[in-house]
This record gives sequence, C-alpha cells and structure tokens, in this order.
Amino acid sequence: MLARLALIAALGLAASVPAEAQRGGRPGEFDFYVLSLSWSPTYCLTQGAERGDRLQCGASRPHAFVLHGLWPQYERGWPEFCGGAGAPRVPDGTISRMLDIMPSRGLVIHQWRKHGTCSGLVPQAYFDTARRAFERIEIPERFREARPDPSTTPEEIAAAFVAANPGLTREMIDVSCRDGLLEEVRICLSRTLQPRRCAETARSCRGRSLRIPGARS
Repeated sequence: MLARLALIAALGLAASVPAEAQRGGRPGEFDFYVLSLSWSPTYCLTQGAERGDRLQCGASRPHAFVLHGLWPQYERGWPEFCGGAGAPRVPDGTISRMLDIMPSRGLVIHQWRKHGTCSGLVPQAYFDTARRAFERIEIPERFREARPDPSTTPEEIAAAFVAANPGLTREMIDVSCRDGLLEEVRICLSRTLQPRRCAETARSCRGRSLRIPGARS
C-alpha cells in the first residue's frame, strides 16, 4: 500500500513539473513552432552600451519588434541543439540577408545552432521559413516604432496583436516580460506557419502591469 501511494505521489509530482528543453532532439521531429518577437528597446536597455549588440542598439533608426527566433516545439517541452558538432555553419550570405529583421550576426548564428538545427532544414531554408513566419504576422500600429508606453498590460498587448491579425486568438499568443518591462511576444504556429493554439497555458506575465521602454530611454 505504501509503495502504491509513493508511486501515485511520484506521478503527481512529475505531472506538475514544467515542460523543459530536451537537448539533442532528432532534427525534424517536432510538433509546431513558436515565433518569438523581441521588443528591441528592452534588450538594448537591459544589456547596456557595453553588452548590447552594436548593430541592433546603435542603429540610426531604432528597432522596435525584431525576430528573435523560430523555435521548434513539442506538445510538451522543446528540442534544442540538435545538430551537435556536425551541424552545418550558416553561410555569410544567409546571415547578411537576415540582418534587417534579426539585427545581430551573433543572434542569427546562435538561433541556428540552438533551434534551427532541430527543424530538419538546412540553414538557408530554415531562415527563409523564419522570415515567412515573421512577415505573416502584422505588427500592430502602436508597436511599429520604438516609442515608450509607461503603463500597459500583457492583455492589452495580446489584444492588439489579435486585432491586427485575423485568425489569431488569445490562446495562440504569449507575452513575456522582464523586470516589469515588455520583453517578447510569442506566437504559436503550425509546421505550415498557420496560427494555432499553444500546447500549454501561455501567460508568462499574467495580471502584471508592464512598461514599454522606447529607444534609448
């Protein structure tokens, strides 16, 4: 009887553990994507002049939302670093073509190694797919420029994206924050890049007031 109770307790604990990364998954074996859009002024503010990428944070026209990455996901958890030491490198031409929406060479390379190698695609095809996903999402007008907003909420941000994108619902989007600042908007997409319900409850900043920093604020 005690053994049975211990087993039940163990299973209950396992069910409550949050989904985690599974390093070294099999390339191409995943269920859907998460498109991660990063609010660039938050990155530049929190990294500071010394640590922030100069290409991203020193641009003459400040960036607003940029593409952080396109991440293969399981229904629970996600794979990462699937290529190992034998993963192909990202060609310089591919890196250069992504810099308008991913303004950091280091970010492009890192996203390929961590997430792109799990897609089952070669680098050029993976970044072509990431660009298509990025371009299919309409950025709400209020977020097209790196302007500050001293007080908003995750629900207001999500609602703006839902209103700007027919077919997108609240269950398909998450808003993440860092130290009370808007950090990212993440949208769940099918393998064919259609909006889909996220596999798990996505409410990283539930009920919290947020500040949206502007460029160099």
